[in-house]
Order: sequence, then structure tokens, then C-alpha cells
Amino acid sequence: MMRRAIPGLFWGLFAAAVYGQGYDVVIANGHVIDPASGLDAIRYVGIRDAKIAAISEAPLAGRTVVDASGLVVAPGFIDLHSHGQTPENYRFKARDGVTTALEMEVGVSPVPEWYGAREGKALINFGATSGHIPARMAVMHDSGKLLPHDAAKGAATPEQRREVFDLVRRGLDEGALGIGMGIAYVPLATRAEILELFGLAAERKTTVYVHIRNGGPVEPGVIDALQEVIADAAATGASLHVVHITSMGLRETPLCLQMIRGARHSGLDATTEMYPYTAGMTDIGSAVFDEGWQAKEGGIGFGDLQWALTGERLTAESFARYRRQGGMVAIHAIPEDVVRIAIADPLTMIASDGILENGKGHPRAAGTYARVLGRYVREQHVLTLMDALRKMTLMPADRLGIRTKGRIGVGADADITVFDPARVIDRATFENPAQYSEGIEYVLVNGTLVVKGGALVEGVAPGLGVRRSR
Repeated sequence: MMRRAIPGLFWGLFAAAVYGQGYDVVIANGHVIDPASGLDAIRYVGIRDAKIAAISEAPLAGRTVVDASGLVVAPGFIDLHSHGQTPENYRFKARDGVTTALEMEVGVSPVPEWYGAREGKALINFGATSGHIPARMAVMHDSGKLLPHDAAKGAATPEQRREVFDLVRRGLDEGALGIGMGIAYVPLATRAEILELFGLAAERKTTVYVHIRNGGPVEPGVIDALQEVIADAAATGASLHVVHITSMGLRETPLCLQMIRGARHSGLDATTEMYPYTAGMTDIGSAVFDEGWQAKEGGIGFGDLQWALTGERLTAESFARYRRQGGMVAIHAIPEDVVRIAIADPLTMIASDGILENGKGHPRAAGTYARVLGRYVREQHVLTLMDALRKMTLMPADRLGIRTKGRIGVGADADITVFDPARVIDRATFENPAQYSEGIEYVLVNGTLVVKGGALVEGVAPGLGVRRSR
């Protein structure tokens, strides 16, 4: 009790005098919750050379001491699905407790240039898959930016398929974290083309992160689309990760989770993720909005679409106009009870699918993790704090096969998030998504503070590229 009354700075000086100055950073007197070990207790965490070097019941001394009294000390959150890979997005990620943000669904191509553009400049850790979509767009000379708008939506010739395959394979050679695939955005990609890439993933013993071919209840819909990728995984032996299961499954989400659970029980390495919102978002110019989209999205209409740049709800006229120009639109189609069912399911990881550009986009880019902790853990008791943190840390790290992240353990990377469980909450909205989360008090990336006292630290760039070892 005595040390609680000593402010952090003075406690650091006192401990240094008594115990010696042994660590670069010490997180003092915090409630450490580590899903990997089950630790759930008050501890002192010592950091040296960007690694966790000690976890102690007794005080530790360091050059910098973070007083975490009354706060939760957790592994840094790992976002497996973050399209926003810019300084703007990294700032919002850090304020939401994310220490590693990865572009896994769409992926990138070419891989070395993408990593090179961020090395030495990133606030948080970054990484990507070798992307089928960007490879296809390059080979077929598509005019789209993130997603295909024209040529890559079409059927590929045998020669184009070979070139795409070679680009994806080259990206794996260059350290990409798996294969990214968005089948819904390239609707004329044949089942043979997709199966071939699953075969490549199996050969390289890596994972396919996939946006499946169809969603919703109207066949061909989410069930047959999920069956396609489960069958491909079974036929090849590839590991499978299905992205944003709630926005694909809608009311069929419980059945989708049952299918994935059954695949796992049958020996397949299959996982999935979700975000804690009742609306998705994608490019209105993409194939997702081809004719029949209303039924595939569960029977919604134009008024259920919200234009990201203005916040306006669409009409038939504005839909046609914006579709010609392209841009991000929110799709209000996911029932709240489906979100609650999925977030409580032990299968699901948390991933944002977020992107902001000049402050516009989906609130999930800024508030996903604080929203889970505030709304679904503290306010609604849909899941426990330990289970929520497991979905944000250990499960994504295990999916990646990275044993130095997602853990508070000696030898682990010093990626750590410290938050106030009584205050943490998202503030981002669909009308104003560029609002920082609250209650995330300290964030360390590779042992360097990037959030301190609830504010961003300026002039630091400790983020490192996360690559697959070859």
C-alpha cells in the first residue's frame, strides 16, 4: 500500500536507489493479464533491449518507470486485418492499443517495396501477405487502387493466371506472412485458380487469409462460399483463415461458425475473425455491389448504405452516381445479436478491417479494440476480460505462428498495452470516425513508449516489419 502513494517518478527514483537501476523501462504495480500463461495478478514488468526481461512480484527499477496502479497490463493488440497502413492510421491504432497492424486479406505486391516504404518510419509494427488481388490487378492492368474496378474482375487467361501465381509465389519468397485472397472482389476467378493458390500455401506451409466468394443467405451465398474454401483446405492441407465472418454470414453466422468448428474437429487448421460493429465497409465500385447485392446483403436497400465522405445515407440516384466514381461506403446489414453471438464464441478473433483516409472511413479503424473492452466486456458482460484479451493477442499471434508476440512473458517482444478497465471505450462514429479511443493510457512497441498518459508520443518510430521466416 505504501508504494501506491508514491507517484510514478518518485517511486522510480526510490526503487533505483534501493534496488539498483536494471531495466530500460519498468511497468510498476499493474494488473498483468496474460492469456498465454493465465497470469492475472499485480506484477512489475521489466523491459530491456526491446524485450520483456522480468516479471516480478517485487518492485523493479528502471530508467523509465510507468506507474500502472489500477490499470491492466496486457500484451499489445495484434490486428490481423488492417488496410490502413499509413502514419495517419498507425496513430489511431496506437491510441486503440494496437501494437501490430497487418494487411492480411488483400495483401500486397510487390512485397519488398511495401515493407521498405515503412521501415524506420512506423509508429507500430507492420506486415502483409502476398496478395492475390494486387497481383491480379497488376497483371490485368486494373484501374482500381485498393480493390479491382474493372479488368481484374474478369476472367484471366491461362498466361495471366500463371503470371499472377508467380507474383504471389515471389511474395512468399520475399517474406510475406501468407497468401491474401479476396475472392468476392474477383468474381470470375475460377475455382481452379483459387485451389491452385491453396496448393501453394500448403507447399509453403503457410495460411490463406480469405474473403470468401459470396455472403448472405441467398444461394449462391455464404454457405457454399465457405464450403469452397474448407474443401480447398481439406484437399490441399493448407491452413485457412476466414475474414470478417459476421459481415459474410449475417444471420447465417452461427451456422458458419458451426462449419468452421466442425472443420477443426476434423483436423483442419481453420480460424476466423470478426469486428464489433453492425456495419461493414467496402468500395462501392467493387464487385460486391454488382446486380443482386441487396439480397446478398440480407435484404437491405439503398438507405442502408452510408457514404463515408459525407455520412449521408444513399438513394438509388446517389448510389448510381457514387458507383461510377468509386469510394468507401458503409453497409448497415449485420444484426446486433449476431455481433454478440459471434464475439462470445471461442472461435473468433478480433480484427478491425479498418482504413481511414484524411479522417474519413469506418469507425472500426479507430475504435475496434476499445469498443470490445468497453461495450462488450465492461458494459454488456458478453465475454470476460481474459477471453477478450485472448482474442486480441494470443489467438492472432498463434495464427501467425509468432511466439514472441501476444504474450507477457520473459523473452517476449515488449509490445504492451496498458489501459483503464473502468474507462476504456471507443469514441469513433460513422459520422466522425477520426476520434481516438479513451482509456488506453500507455502503449509500448518494442520497448518504446508510443502512447504515454493517454497521448501520442511524438518523434518516435519503433515499429518493425513482421516477416515470415523462410
